Amino acid sequence: MEKLAREEIAQWFQQLQDSICQGLEAADGNGKFLQDNWQRTGGGGGRTRTLTNGKVLEKGGVNFSRVYGDTPEKITNALGLEKSHFYATGVSIVLHPWSPMVPIIHMNVRYFEMTPLDDKTRQNWWFGGGIDLTPHYIDKGDARFFHQHLKKVCDHHHPSYYLEFKQWADDYFYLKHREETRGVGGIFFDRLSSQDGFTKSQRWEFVKEVGQAFVPVYSHLMKKNKDLSFGEMEKQWQFLRRGRYVEFNLVWDKGTKFGLDTGGRTESILMSLPPQANWQYDYQPAEGTAEYQTQQLLKKGINWIDGAGN
Repeated sequence: MEKLAREEIAQWFQQLQDSICQGLEAADGNGKFLQDNWQRTGGGGGRTRTLTNGKVLEKGGVNFSRVYGDTPEKITNALGLEKSHFYATGVSIVLHPWSPMVPIIHMNVRYFEMTPLDDKTRQNWWFGGGIDLTPHYIDKGDARFFHQHLKKVCDHHHPSYYLEFKQWADDYFYLKHREETRGVGGIFFDRLSSQDGFTKSQRWEFVKEVGQAFVPVYSHLMKKNKDLSFGEMEKQWQFLRRGRYVEFNLVWDKGTKFGLDTGGRTESILMSLPPQANWQYDYQPAEGTAEYQTQQLLKKGINWIDGAGN
């Protein structure tokens, strides 16, 4: 039987938070993360790190959490499970740049356990996570670079991963009420356990490589786009696109709902929200504009590597 303790996983996630913060500070060139340690009343806690008013990043959050306790009935009912204890640990990241030419990025990697109250010898465990890119203006070359890197990570662990997890991301990061994707997608996965012949260690190695991919990918996109020129029109479009980001996180995001349902720390849960976002009634970009072109690419199923990315 495999011995991969949850404490080992949580410790690695803490180290991932450290390395990502260090890498982002170097890429930004000015901003520094501040740390806020917190405790959860029902059990556990975490470290929320935020960066504001950097050179490239207007607001960024890199959150580590390790929480446990009695699973709320609302969650056990939703998952179809009996009353249980839960243990959850992970790292979540959202970065909002100053420039509308630099994309928003999100990543989350997590581990979850549930132990039934009536039989503590039984234990359900799984990994989840994902990484997706939300450009204010879609650059097909950037989207291709992003997806190529993710495919390389996925292919290193299983040939089916990329297409399966890309489709999952297209379906998950989707604003149903707008009928548009949040951005150019990425990969998303949940409840990865020992099904289909995978071992816990194999799943864990994949999750670790996803986490380690974050800094190299986003540092490249920051450096490439941070000095591109823009004006007030582009800033107003950025604020509108940020509004869509807020809509997704507050209406559809399961992580936000889980955090609030389990009595998580509100400030840490909502760190993903941008410092400013706008809403304009029934705004429609003019045909032929860069804004219109981006709007037309907010669709599921785009092959960014071999299709629209060319």
